[in-house]
Amino acid sequence: MLPPDRQRILAAVRQAAGPVMARDVGELVGVDVSVRAKREPLRSKLVGPVDRGWMRKLPDGRFTPRP
Repeated sequence: MLPPDRQRILAAVRQAAGPVMARDVGELVGVDVSVRAKREPLRSKLVGPVDRGWMRKLPDGRFTPRP
């Protein structure tokens, strides 16, 4: 079972109309993304589901759910 913050992140990516950047996900889940240092932990939380095969990371850095 995923921790609640990672569940919200995964749900935000799934509900998005298309591929999203980490900044977009942060805005959807209420994370301050105005400073790069605050986006990096979010980006690392996005990589976990990619490693597990639940999401894909596109070459341009955007994230999308697996079909």
